[in-house]
Amino acid sequence: MNKWFELFAGLVLLIGVIIIAWASSNYSWVLFGKDFDFLHAGWIFLKGAVFWFVMMVALLLILLGINDLRE
Repeated sequence: MNKWFELFAGLVLLIGVIIIAWASSNYSWVLFGKDFDFLHAGWIFLKGAVFWFVMMVALLLILLGINDLRE
């Protein structure tokens, strides 16, 4: 693909996601009693991803330390 088209498409998608997240958190998006707040959902997902990343790094360091003790 053309590098300028990829850059433009990525920018459009990023701005679209930001606008949708902002609009869903500022206005009441409710369908069949369910609240669609994408900004809150994204924040929860990010916190979970950070937690699992730190946990995996800790496990990696423990395994590397055990491996160094064996040698």
